Amino acid sequence: MKKHLFSVAFAGILLVGCNATKTAGEKSKNDLASLNPIETSLNLSKVVDDKAPVTINPGRFTTETVTYRLPRVVQGTYSVSDFGKYVDDFKAIDYKGNELPVVKTDTNTWTISNATNLDMIMYNVNDTFDMETQGGGIGKEVPFSPAGTNIETTNYVLNLHGFVGYFDSLKTAQYNLNVTAPKTMLKTSALQETETKMNEDGLTMTTTYFAPRYFDITDNPMFYGALDVEEFQVGDIKIVLSVYSPNNVHSAEKIKAVMQKMMEAQKTYLGDINTTPRYDIYLYLSEGKEESPKGFGALEHHTSTVVVLPESMPFDALSASMIDVVSHEFFHIVTPLSVHSEDVHYFDYNQPTFSKHLWMYEGVTEYFATLFQVNQDLVEEEEFYTKIMGKIKAASAMNDSMSFTEMSENILEDAYAPQYLNVYQKGALIGMCIDILMREESNGNRGILSLMKELSLKYGKNKPFEDDNLIAEITAMTYPSVGEFLNTHVVGNTPINYNDFFAKAGLVLTESKVKTSYIQNEGTLIFAPDMATMTIPFSEAVKDNSFWAENGVLPGDVIKTVDGKELNMASAQQILTEVYMWKPGREVDVRLDRNGEEIVVKTTLTQSYTTGSSLAIDPNATAKQNALREAWLKG
Repeated sequence: MKKHLFSVAFAGILLVGCNATKTAGEKSKNDLASLNPIETSLNLSKVVDDKAPVTINPGRFTTETVTYRLPRVVQGTYSVSDFGKYVDDFKAIDYKGNELPVVKTDTNTWTISNATNLDMIMYNVNDTFDMETQGGGIGKEVPFSPAGTNIETTNYVLNLHGFVGYFDSLKTAQYNLNVTAPKTMLKTSALQETETKMNEDGLTMTTTYFAPRYFDITDNPMFYGALDVEEFQVGDIKIVLSVYSPNNVHSAEKIKAVMQKMMEAQKTYLGDINTTPRYDIYLYLSEGKEESPKGFGALEHHTSTVVVLPESMPFDALSASMIDVVSHEFFHIVTPLSVHSEDVHYFDYNQPTFSKHLWMYEGVTEYFATLFQVNQDLVEEEEFYTKIMGKIKAASAMNDSMSFTEMSENILEDAYAPQYLNVYQKGALIGMCIDILMREESNGNRGILSLMKELSLKYGKNKPFEDDNLIAEITAMTYPSVGEFLNTHVVGNTPINYNDFFAKAGLVLTESKVKTSYIQNEGTLIFAPDMATMTIPFSEAVKDNSFWAENGVLPGDVIKTVDGKELNMASAQQILTEVYMWKPGREVDVRLDRNGEEIVVKTTLTQSYTTGSSLAIDPNATAKQNALREAWLKG
């Protein structure tokens, strides 16, 4: 999962991710229901009040009591979603059409008595996008938008874990999923399609999909509605890009060109590592209305990703964000698709356990998404160094002495959850350090990508590793220095001295004027949101942001409007994301409140700078250091 910066800074949404238990669910040996696929129906032509009806026909049970659940947590997220709280009108029906006794034992669980007479269960599902407004009327925690669901006449985001649940006794059962929708509605899904037929009404069509097990239901999202779809080939992978732009601001054709160039570079970088025959990109562009989704970023699945971004973004900014988030998600085909622990492989959607190795799942993935761009000449070395320095700066604001493995294993607990975002900062830097160490030890011939390929060959998507043994295995497969680093800085709580690693590559830190955005200085936000007044004033850091300082902005100035849009806690994520994407040359109109006086900043944007650390090539670097840097960046 890749979460956009402002989903975190201003929406306060917590993520939850790659969780799982260490034992797979077992079929009941006596239930006839375990012998046939569970027949599941989702009818998009019968939606009432934004609620979609779902019917589950499991076959005949021979036990007196059965339990049905919607996921509490889903893979790829690292927070509680509680999809059961979006279910209404839950009913269990016997073979005579009568209701059976049902007890809702917790937010996500229903226990059904007299289950030998159970014919089917029926319920309605609310979408989560509508609940992302303040409080949502449903509870404090709302699923991160790319993990959520949408039900509207022009678009259905079908993250199926929000609609379809599982029986405790049938966790490994097959599913036939029937989706009924108006015949004119477009659809995309990587889930195996077995049949599409016109219904008797002549207005709707039902498509049947097959899922080998419940995991495949949760791992294959769908888009239905007014879609713009493009396909292209990257090596032996078919890429399907589905775009929903409610006001037709952005087209799949233009985005395709950006994605194809990027993903061809990714495939070249990955080389012969195991791949998937098809990869889907689902892009939902949010209108920015009160009921629109606000959790910008992406959620990976094994062979697809769901992306939510603002529709108002200029195309260049949208392209940059798509490169950022989709490259990260696509690299997840390495880990956790090909390399993952038992926690991921035997995922428990109700009471998950978490792997110790988020540094690898999310950190190494983020590192690949950063490194491949300089490796494949998509960015200059200076831009790569700037990104690395930004991650160091952002990581320094987190708890740098916390054991990364301890944090990962306990990520849902209050003491650790706020540190999750460090998986994209320090986690990526951990990957960088391992890469440099391996290049040094092997005279440039091996790096962390080669390590991940070796782990992929050893395990693969159908064989999990034992969580507690991974670091010892990596040490045995690489060098003692790698094991020492992992035990000291990942298992242990000793902060990393990054200068030691830069020196190996002939790089030195220098203080200089560096480019920055209009909302931060080197990754540090220049605002200090005031929860007491529900306003967003500038912080002392604004003094070091050249654009605002040159335009007379002072600490404590409160932003009232940006280009005519009111800025408040509810709109901050949308508007400040747009400000983050500003480029020099744009005309802007910002109104501030300074102790009751209106201050107007109406001007043309100039590049903003701050003073900070930057990486430069050491003029006294040795040939060995220069060779290591070349192998690191281009090997």
